Amino acid sequence: MGIIIKILLSGVAVLLAAYILPGVQVDGFVSALIVAIVLAILNAIVRPILVLLTIPVTILTLGLFLLVINAIIILLASSLVSGFTVDGFLWALIYSLVLSLISAILDAIF
Repeated sequence: MGIIIKILLSGVAVLLAAYILPGVQVDGFVSALIVAIVLAILNAIVRPILVLLTIPVTILTLGLFLLVINAIIILLASSLVSGFTVDGFLWALIYSLVLSLISAILDAIF
């Protein structure tokens, strides 16, 4: 039951973050749920590979390159889900920050 609530909260966070930012569009709650599931899968599979491949750059930038990896994951999800569009790299970077903030707030509440 906990995973279903986590996915629903992630879908709400996806919708709220897209509502706040003009450079990101989500068609509806079903698309937001699909985005939440795709982001979870990409974060479980692709993100560790990218982090491992970019360890030297991450060390040189004191971890700030992880923000770039998060933006790449958002852009990849945008290309995979038809009802989710991000207008560019900068919007993906800002969206990842806003999404993380909203998700943290929702996790603290629920």
